[in-house]
Amino acid sequence: MNLLQHPELLERIASSYALGTLRGGARRRFEAMAREQAPVRAAALIWQARLSSLTELQTQAAPSTSVWTRIDNLVRGDLDAAAMAARRAAPKQDTSKAQGGLTGWLQSLLVWRAATALAIGATVVAVSTGIDMGEQMGAQIGQLQAQLQATPQIEYVAVLADDKAAATMLVTFDAKSKKLTLQRVGGYQEANDRSLQLWALPPAGGPRSLGVLGQDKVLRLTANDGDVREVPTLAISLEPKGGVPGAGGPTGPVLFKGALIQKVM
Repeated sequence: MNLLQHPELLERIASSYALGTLRGGARRRFEAMAREQAPVRAAALIWQARLSSLTELQTQAAPSTSVWTRIDNLVRGDLDAAAMAARRAAPKQDTSKAQGGLTGWLQSLLVWRAATALAIGATVVAVSTGIDMGEQMGAQIGQLQAQLQATPQIEYVAVLADDKAAATMLVTFDAKSKKLTLQRVGGYQEANDRSLQLWALPPAGGPRSLGVLGQDKVLRLTANDGDVREVPTLAISLEPKGGVPGAGGPTGPVLFKGALIQKVM
């Protein structure tokens, strides 16, 4: 499949690649495509940059007191075990030369074992901190995945304007949720005893009502694909409070109108 012909699929695969959820053969195939096709490589880099910004929000986490206690116990236990082993293995010699050599050997051994214990302790701190950060990062990635799933898939866009070309309403259609979202972008506000009503103006037949609008700045209406596809124009009329039946078409003046354009994905 040519991902360049399916931009939405490319975005999903690139996000999965950056998140690390794309694995096995699918990941290797995507990497091969990224090496050969610049747009695929760009999509992967963009998502990696987006996710890397999460680390800027990562708060520093200090290890708990129990971690330091375990480190101290490890160091003390290792030192005691080294000293005991050295005493058991020490030859019984009375000469000062032998004692001096043994003392130096014991000191070297203790220093080496102490350094090893400290390294183990540092590893415990790093692992413990890494686990905490990993859990927080995992939660953030889960939230991001949920946000990606909830991201609207906008297929159609319309800007409805008055007869002076002043934009008043932005309309988008999300086929996934079957929702029309209307956002007021102008200063028009209907009177309390009037309602705005949205109409689809198909190439054949009369206007079809898509719903009556409330007075909120952002409005959402339920619509099916058939209500939107193949409809070249949307319009808004001013009607009595509560609107009018859709079968008869608008009864009031058409205030705003605009072309419904399929969004290039």
